[in-house]
Parts: sequence; structure tokens; C-alpha cells
Amino acid sequence: VQVVESGGGSVRPGGSLRLSCVASESTDSRLCMAWFRQVPGKDREGVATLDNDDVTTYADSVKGRFTISEDKDKNILYLQMNSLAPEDSGMYYCAAHVGALVPGHHLETGKFEYWGQGIPVDVSS
Repeated sequence: VQVVESGGGSVRPGGSLRLSCVASESTDSRLCMAWFRQVPGKDREGVATLDNDDVTTYADSVKGRFTISEDKDKNILYLQMNSLAPEDSGMYYCAAHVGALVPGHHLETGKFEYWGQGIPVDVSS
């Protein structure tokens, strides 16, 4: 499975961005898809997951502001990010896992086998 991100960039605090991730195969019931982010000097952290039962999981820091969704017909995963803050800045990665995820482990980097190259998001005034 190959995944390629797009849609990053710079935005002012309070603004919005939408990230996209194109998968090389159908994002159907076989795949769990997720977004992660990383800043220099820190571990990569889970942001949001859409599992193969269409259940979403969000990090506490983005709940109510970010929305993960997918277009199954086009094999595209999205991350709509609203009310962005400087602490949301970082490199954002799309990831895929084949099969189901154990409940409680949806935001763990080690559970995902396939990763994109990452795309930068900068939130600053």
C-alpha cells in the first residue's frame, strides 16, 4: 500500500487547512487509515484514525477541531483542520494498517505498516 499526502502549507492561528492522502488501493474494509504528526525533537503522535469499521478516534488535543473522513470511491483520506493553533504545526503523515486494530491502540505509530513521506503544516502569525 502506498500513500501520498498533499494540502499542507502555512496558515494563521484560527485558520483552517485540509490535508489529503491518496492510497494506492481501495480504502475499504481491509484498511485502517490514520494521520500522525511530528515536531523536531518529539515523538510522532497520533492525531486521528478511521478504522475499517468506519469508527473514528481522535487525540484529545484535536477533538472538536479536526475531522477525519474518506472518499471511498477515490481512495482518498482527508483531515479537515479548523481553529488551528501554533502547537498544531509539524510534519503530518498519512498511514495505513491492513486489518483490524485492537481497541485502545488506534493512535499508536507501531500499529501502522505503511507511511507517506509527510507534509508540513505551519501555523504562525
